[in-house]
Amino acid sequence: MDSVMSFFGLDCTKKKEKEEERHLRANDRELNLSYKYATNAIKTSKYNLFTFLPLNLFEQFQRIANAYFLFLLILQVIPAISSLSWFTTVVPLVLVLLVTAVKDASDDFNRRKTDRQVNNRRVSVLVSGELRSEKWMDVQVGDIIKLENNKFVAADLLLLSSSEPLNLVYIETAELDGETNLKVKQALTVTGEMGDCIEKLAAFNGEVHCEPPNNRLDKFTGTLTFRDQKYALDNERILLRGCTLRNTEWCFGLVIFAGPETKLMQNCGKTTFKRTSIDHLMNVLVLFIFGFLAFMCTVLAIGNGIWEFQEGSVFTAFLPRPDGVDASFSAFLTFWSYVIILNTVVPISLYVSVEIIRLGNSFYIDWDRKMYYPRSDTPAEARTTTLNEELGQIKYVFSDKTGTLTQNIMTFNKCSISGKSYGDVFNFAGQRLEITEKTEKVDFSYNPLADPKFSFHDHSLVEAVKLEAPEVHNFFRLLALCHTVMAEEKEEGNLLYQAQSPDEGALVTAARNFGFVFRSRTPETITIVEMGVQKSYELLAILDFNNVRKRMSVIVQSPEGKLSLYCKGADTIVYERLHPSCSKLMDVTTEHLNEFAGEGLRTLVLAHKNLDEDYFREWSTRHHMASTTLEDREERLDELYEEIEKDLLLLGATAIEDKLQDGVPQTIEQLSKANIKIWVLTGDKQETAENIGYSCNMLREEMTDVFIISADTPQEVHEELRNARKKMKPESEDEPTIIQRGILDKKSKMLPDETVDGEYGLVINGHSLAYALDKSLEQELLRTACMCKTVICCRVTPLQKAQVVELVKKYKQAVTLAIGDGANDVSMIKAAHIGVGISGQEGMQAVLSSDFSFAQFRYLQRLLLVHGRWSYLRMCKFLRYFFYKNFTFTFVHFWYAFFCGFSAQLGLDTSYWTAVNQFFLWGSLAVYFAITFTMYSNGMYLIFTASFPFIGTARNSLNQPNVWLTILLTSILCVLPVVAYRFLLIQLCPTINDKVRFKVRQAKVALPPPSFRTRLRRRSSRRSGYAFSHAQGYGDLVTSGKYLQRGAISRGRGFSSSIQQRSGALQEMPQMYRAVKDASQ
Repeated sequence: MDSVMSFFGLDCTKKKEKEEERHLRANDRELNLSYKYATNAIKTSKYNLFTFLPLNLFEQFQRIANAYFLFLLILQVIPAISSLSWFTTVVPLVLVLLVTAVKDASDDFNRRKTDRQVNNRRVSVLVSGELRSEKWMDVQVGDIIKLENNKFVAADLLLLSSSEPLNLVYIETAELDGETNLKVKQALTVTGEMGDCIEKLAAFNGEVHCEPPNNRLDKFTGTLTFRDQKYALDNERILLRGCTLRNTEWCFGLVIFAGPETKLMQNCGKTTFKRTSIDHLMNVLVLFIFGFLAFMCTVLAIGNGIWEFQEGSVFTAFLPRPDGVDASFSAFLTFWSYVIILNTVVPISLYVSVEIIRLGNSFYIDWDRKMYYPRSDTPAEARTTTLNEELGQIKYVFSDKTGTLTQNIMTFNKCSISGKSYGDVFNFAGQRLEITEKTEKVDFSYNPLADPKFSFHDHSLVEAVKLEAPEVHNFFRLLALCHTVMAEEKEEGNLLYQAQSPDEGALVTAARNFGFVFRSRTPETITIVEMGVQKSYELLAILDFNNVRKRMSVIVQSPEGKLSLYCKGADTIVYERLHPSCSKLMDVTTEHLNEFAGEGLRTLVLAHKNLDEDYFREWSTRHHMASTTLEDREERLDELYEEIEKDLLLLGATAIEDKLQDGVPQTIEQLSKANIKIWVLTGDKQETAENIGYSCNMLREEMTDVFIISADTPQEVHEELRNARKKMKPESEDEPTIIQRGILDKKSKMLPDETVDGEYGLVINGHSLAYALDKSLEQELLRTACMCKTVICCRVTPLQKAQVVELVKKYKQAVTLAIGDGANDVSMIKAAHIGVGISGQEGMQAVLSSDFSFAQFRYLQRLLLVHGRWSYLRMCKFLRYFFYKNFTFTFVHFWYAFFCGFSAQLGLDTSYWTAVNQFFLWGSLAVYFAITFTMYSNGMYLIFTASFPFIGTARNSLNQPNVWLTILLTSILCVLPVVAYRFLLIQLCPTINDKVRFKVRQAKVALPPPSFRTRLRRRSSRRSGYAFSHAQGYGDLVTSGKYLQRGAISRGRGFSSSIQQRSGALQEMPQMYRAVKDASQ
């Protein structure tokens, strides 16, 4: 019975209790089904065949206008009241309901079609000791499934084993967080030993106790009990639905969450019906008009009662009254009659016309070639047709960073080596030139192992490398040795880098192109090709990176037997460990770092030192003892690292560009001029977010101050927010001013905007934001943030993104827009008034939940300032005219009532005038074309040859130049007065738009002179963004001896002729590298 009721869309079962903890057993469907966990089928559609009509009608009649016209239809059925036929209301009402129903049905059918495609995907499931191909919808919690390379993950899985050494798998999370870098996950050793042995996997009966379903993409807690042993589970063991398996032949996983309980679906949130401010205004106007209508009908009913009482008895001789009808009852009937007659004050055609205009505005967005991205063949798309005019009222924009503002592509941009800066291009006069796509690139054809996608424009650096300058060679040697990148070479010369972060991949790729090619590694050696000569360095130790050290070092021994330590990290950290002899070089390098950071580049410092063999032998012994101790291991290792990482010699610094999407700074600047506030909500670290803020011109050196909120307790967060607010506006009161706004008992609290002198920025991290979003602090957070020009929230969760949006919607009477590209942005997109998805390589999860989509952030400017503004103006002009027209038409009947004894007669026979209007409109067109074709037809010439001798006259006359001249002069004379009037109007009474256009034309005519960059000193350093954003390394994995995926290819020394022959083919192979998280466990 329950299944039958659920088929009809009704849930009659007892509501499921809230799940506190999930318990499941592998390969035991009977036990797992007893818990009634959700299946892997998803359902995003709202209706089925039987529930569509009642549910859709229920939704439509929630609109006041539809309910109003249904009420009118009921009144018109009563003969004693109605003076109009019932079909005058039922026809347009049915038409409106039908059009809306067809639209809703089409949208729901598309959702059902998408659901069916996803649910019918196939996956290999281990059932009864054998692998079977099953549909996704048939997968159950507790099943073991097999995934293959380049396949989507079907559900949230506990990784059991994989084809890769150390049971690693590489996944792409573009559908979740918009990042295209590959990430690594690792199975437990105890489950990894099963490999792909079906017998062992079928006999696996481990039990999992874990957290209930939630939307935290970056967190998982649980335990696995197997063979009477308990193993801890964290997010590194979990594969989430929506990810894609990459560069891994196969892996096996245990289903933990399925279908709607997966973290991907939990983040999708509940779809809400979004309405524009125009809709809300129309509802308010309709309510007031209803009141005005009732007032008019009451006045006319009273007039009818008075007239019937005083004058009605005179007419009873030829208009006898029915029995029991007196003046008061006549007035009662007249009231309802006039409700029907005067209903044109709120005609149903208003809503039809509004929807048609919105549909037309949506087509303008879809057809806009200036919002078309040719590289990915992606046009702009208005996925929701009812929110166009809302785009012209946006006050707050909430944006993701990765994939939305940036391309998530790191490029080696500049560097400083031994006090000399490289990367800029100068002309013969010594002036710095702007680098564009037309700027000549460095030719790396001399290096057959170079990455053909790498580009650099400063030829002097290549010359320095070819001249074998020792400092330059040491610089790139460090980049080729000091890293944890893993190289894969499936074919000789075809290198694939698997990097812990895009930064490391960019640095190693730069060294590769300048002649220091990292080629392979073993746990004991690193093999590189130095200027065509292959060398193998012995890897003695890796002093790994972490967030406290903010640096990484390696100790290697060259083939000549020389011991060296190479170090890279944050400038402030490395500077403290330099030899005093580097003071002058440090000053010059610091100047270069400031210049690089001023351009928004992510920098780090490189240093090295030679080691004494006896000292290193003694240090290595102590290092081994510290690494094997059970007590205070981390502290003892840190002490040893501090000891050996001192008296370093400075080599230089690197500058990496986290490439922004084209036009991002200009777009943000234009939106700021339109008084639109942009808040960045990102999961990245604070320093990375700050760097992007400066690159996008959201944060600027000219700002009065930039506040950093990074406290760890609610009291400290409150104090920092209060201090920031007091600094911006000392006279501001501690208690905010709350304005109660609203009508019809729907009161809402609003915080008024507070003006400040100067421009300020606010950066707040996720921990502090969690406290600030509490009810006791949310108003303080909002007051402080709204005083700032720019707000950046870093390390925020998807839920916090939505909470920030909801906070602004709660206390600000402003329209919000959220823009993102990943599944972690879906909750934010759905929470905002307008949701925009960035489509492209980053995944489509955000696009599927959005109201508008396009391929590049810069198109947001045109969407808001062009389409939004025009749509809003069109709608306002239409509504203004429409209400004027209908009020005019309605008042004719109102005033006519005073001349017809308030008898509810029609002043204008609407059916008659409608028929006359349609007849003369279409009839005149038909008669005109009929007469025209008849006058010039062959039949008329044959019948009346003498009367119609001008057959072909129209065709021949168009060949005469004087005819065209007459048409041209006539057109000019007709248009000239209008043009002259418009010209004089613009000159004498220009509008704001005219003034803006004039300033834009002036700006285009008078181009500013080329500006030279000035070096700015920062109050707070944001250099070494690379080091700060770098994650915990996997040096332990590198030296474990188990990380290699495949053995190295045997090769000769130097640049072989076979490689030279392949150099042309290599130009077609892009460099690829993958981001790998901490796998030290």
